Amino acid sequence: MGLRFSVWNLLLSLLFLCAPVLSENLHDSHSIPSHMNHMDPSTMVFFTLKDLKIGETMPIYFRKRDPSAYPQALPREEADSIPFSLKQLPYLLQFFSFSDDSPLAKAMEGTLNHCEVPPIEGETKICATSLESMLDFVHGTFGLETKFRVLSTKFLTKSATIFQNYTILQVPKPMVAPKMVACHIMPYPYAIFYCHSQMTENKLFGVSLGGDNGDRVEAVAVCHIDTSHWSRDHASFRVLGIEPGSSHVCHFFQADNIVYIPAPTYHD
Repeated sequence: MGLRFSVWNLLLSLLFLCAPVLSENLHDSHSIPSHMNHMDPSTMVFFTLKDLKIGETMPIYFRKRDPSAYPQALPREEADSIPFSLKQLPYLLQFFSFSDDSPLAKAMEGTLNHCEVPPIEGETKICATSLESMLDFVHGTFGLETKFRVLSTKFLTKSATIFQNYTILQVPKPMVAPKMVACHIMPYPYAIFYCHSQMTENKLFGVSLGGDNGDRVEAVAVCHIDTSHWSRDHASFRVLGIEPGSSHVCHFFQADNIVYIPAPTYHD
């Protein structure tokens, strides 16, 4: 696959300029509410809009990984030459020399399954196999002539703690975002981003957080106002104890997620 990954790696590196190189080796659940101990910590990113206020404390999971360990990205020409479909999984496992029962094979199967699930009502989605396909999707969502901003969650301190209580330190800052595209990195032998955009109303915020251990995080969070078309199996409903459509759902973005929003336009 070579080393022709400079543009993609530049984008990924920009996301981690403010992030230390960390290993995900600690699970600090000190002072986490006891009724949450049975939950998968990685699902603890959800909250409601009423929680979004200065002084509010909540348990949050922020994974912390060395960006150099992420899978490399492929140029569009090379990515397009490799099949990307669940029905081609046996060929792909042979292509990448993975055994059928290996953890890597299971991860690939999970990613391909996720990518082939139809979008929910009012949503558009793509699994971007290259930077070019990701940007095509962003331009298709915003318009070819629309300039855009790239947002991500940033770690301001060095720590290996991935799960702890965080307190909102300042009044959350609303961001003007009539549309947005969120891209989430997926487990795969090369860089795959699941990107999606919803036509329903969303509210985007910048949130300053302080952890129990002194960690500081400048987080990006989104609140989805209409959840009536979401699956009942969505993790947010289990965490928050609500039903689809009964309430809005907010969540923090991980540091390896990319959020695109149209850049503000100014008129004389």
